[in-house]
Amino acid sequence: MMRSMYSAISGLRSHQTKMDVIGNNIANVNTVGYKKQTVTFQEVFSQVIRGASAPQDGKGGTNPQQIGLGVDVGAINTIHTQGATQRTDNPEDLMINGEGFFVVTDDTNFERRYYTRAGNFTLDRDGNLVTADGYKVLGYVIDEDGNITNTVAPIRINKSETIAPSPTTKIEIRGNLDSRAEVGDKHTADTIIKDSLGNSYVVTFEFTKDDGNSKWIINGVTIKPQSEDDINLTGVLSVDDDEGDLSLEFDNTTGKLTDDSKNKSITLKISQDGDNTQDGDNTGDARFGNNGEISIDISQLHQYAADMDAKPYAMDGNTSGTIEGYTVDPKGIVYGVFSNGDKKALAQLMLAKFDNPMGLQKMGSNLFIDSRNSGEPQYGVADSGGFGSVLSGSLEMSNVDLAYEFTEMITTQRGFQANSRIITVADEMLQELVNMKR
Repeated sequence: MMRSMYSAISGLRSHQTKMDVIGNNIANVNTVGYKKQTVTFQEVFSQVIRGASAPQDGKGGTNPQQIGLGVDVGAINTIHTQGATQRTDNPEDLMINGEGFFVVTDDTNFERRYYTRAGNFTLDRDGNLVTADGYKVLGYVIDEDGNITNTVAPIRINKSETIAPSPTTKIEIRGNLDSRAEVGDKHTADTIIKDSLGNSYVVTFEFTKDDGNSKWIINGVTIKPQSEDDINLTGVLSVDDDEGDLSLEFDNTTGKLTDDSKNKSITLKISQDGDNTQDGDNTGDARFGNNGEISIDISQLHQYAADMDAKPYAMDGNTSGTIEGYTVDPKGIVYGVFSNGDKKALAQLMLAKFDNPMGLQKMGSNLFIDSRNSGEPQYGVADSGGFGSVLSGSLEMSNVDLAYEFTEMITTQRGFQANSRIITVADEMLQELVNMKR
């Protein structure tokens, strides 16, 4: 009877531990990135009343006789299945869709590292991407040429960062030149190009019908600054190294450029008094295109019996810009969004994974640290090497299943209740034993 009472006590303790875990799971049902825990029981040592015997002298063998001494908690495991996606539309909220952990630190040398699935990050006053408790999110530095390095540093969005202007190096001429036009008819169209300082210039092309069937000439290219009128800029078309007007030949049947026209290498050379620089007082030593040359693509130009809408389009070139925000792509690359519409890669999120994520130790605040049984962290980047992709504007919800937890709660309650009944019955039996004296 005494053994049964102490076995029941161990059952009460074990079921209480399981109820504590269930209660913690239910309490964190809405915690971002929370990973639920499960409890498994195991029997403890069994007392051997009589050992087993082998068959001998015509008698069969006998099995051992044992009395168990109760139950104990076998394991409390953390289940790292992925939680559901919660859309927030906040660019600072990030989620890993697949395997991996964000790496954060509170160490100036970035050596003390913590791991989390909770991506509810914010920016501090210095532009650092941080957790709710101020831990800095680590990533890989991207150099000025846009190459990802192996240097690890906190991800920082510098609000004072600017992006340099870039010159226009390519123009595409698209659209239609009306096949019904008479010889000598003209059509003009323009676009805006940039120099290396971000100054804007209007480049105007003049198309002249030269043949009644299929020939057009591009001539009269003029270049005028939008803000200055006293800078003498000239533009000359160069076709296969022969400077002069550009002759376009169209097929009379299809209205498309002939193969000879499509294969021409066309360049617009911009110069001022024989130099490819401009020396106006307010513009400085700016440069145009690639050493003063802008390539022209005419592959999208055609001649149909339709309205005249041929137009040049500057394919690149921009003014300087200041950073206005940022975005994160599925590979975890953080792009700065600038006021001129350009984007620039600033850093790439560093992720970590483990051979045994169940071996990670919880530290509170949705953080884990590695342990001797988790294995060493393996670092990498999103969407490669087995790591999941990064979803911006989303959070990973808790993986707690309320239906499962309530079912476990019922069975735990019944187990606790049954063990308490054992103590009650054992007490009544002891009472009967004491009453035998009367």
